[in-house]
Amino acid sequence: MAVQPIRLFGDPVLTTPADEVTTFDKELRNLVRDLAETMLDAPGVGLAAPQIGVSLRVFTYHVDDEQSGHLVNPVIRTLGEEDMEGDEGCLSLPGLAFPTTRKHLVVATGVDMHGEPVRIEGTDLLARCVQHEVDHLDGILFIDRLDAEQRKAAMRAIREAEWSGLATPTVKESPHATSGLAL
Repeated sequence: MAVQPIRLFGDPVLTTPADEVTTFDKELRNLVRDLAETMLDAPGVGLAAPQIGVSLRVFTYHVDDEQSGHLVNPVIRTLGEEDMEGDEGCLSLPGLAFPTTRKHLVVATGVDMHGEPVRIEGTDLLARCVQHEVDHLDGILFIDRLDAEQRKAAMRAIREAEWSGLATPTVKESPHATSGLAL
């Protein structure tokens, strides 16, 4: 397990819907650990697998040092009626934050890395985090949720960011017969 490089805006994996997890094995457990270590090292409150170049429906979260965990194949079941407005950022757009509207309450279900059912219910930052990370799994970035004026400002800030235009890492296929799957 190790801290992984975080993919930056412009990498196609960030705008491609992730695949559902169908195999609950050592490779998935290692992915969850890598996500958690990378998220805490960054530091961030959430990290989705596509952000480290893995197109699977998995994310980790660590909110307010009290609520932490992961969710595999998440589905948002309930969004509250009440909206909340607040600055939102993303580890894939380092240093940038823009006012983003999210629902104040969220209930999401899925499973853990062992395939056991999990339910997350939260408000405030946890609700924002779950919605943000599920968006990542659907190939949506938070800047896609901004109004036209804010999105224009976000795109300007991205072009001016020191990390803008950095080369996308090359993803290599495994030469082994298992195609990179742990046995």
